[in-house]
Amino acid sequence: MTESKNNFLVLVRHGQSEWNEKNLFTGWKNPTLTRRGKEEARKAGLKIRSINLKFDLHFTSELLRAQITGEIIQREIDQQIKTFKNIALNERDYGDLSGLNKDEARKKWGEEQVHIWRRSYDISPPGGESLKDTSNRVIPYFEETIKPELEMKKNILITAHGNSLRALIKKIENISSANIVKLEIATGEPIIYSLSNNKYRKLDI
Repeated sequence: MTESKNNFLVLVRHGQSEWNEKNLFTGWKNPTLTRRGKEEARKAGLKIRSINLKFDLHFTSELLRAQITGEIIQREIDQQIKTFKNIALNERDYGDLSGLNKDEARKKWGEEQVHIWRRSYDISPPGGESLKDTSNRVIPYFEETIKPELEMKKNILITAHGNSLRALIKKIENISSANIVKLEIATGEPIIYSLSNNKYRKLDI
């Protein structure tokens, strides 16, 4: 699959966290992975290993679930990758919803209101961030820190979160604000882009 003229960007949403399992809004809270989450990360590593990539850099958030996912992947591919942790790649901050059961939140604020907070591009929950707000920190970090490394033909792994990766994929694939909120990103499933002449091509593995 690899071509010498191309380099690669691999995105992985962290494996299932303890709060994913409990159906809680997580945001910037810091639970670790469940046993299932660790297994998802291991399988992500095996898939990445199958395409025989040598990574130069790993970027992740300041949250444990993304960091541990990256560590497990590195073990599975038998590589120690120079890793950078930055708050810019953190999950969307859910503000007052953080720590609440999603069903309980629907009872408190109503199903329609919670749906708007979760699936609108630019409407934020009380005390939290919208996807647009998340994008406004993810994209500058990508442009200033990660993209120059890609332009130097480096292979890069990013382990992060559903919404920080949505923001990045919106930029990479030029997806509209209306459509990006519909994009589902599975835990522990690698998303692989081949880069050639600064153009991104999504690959299937």
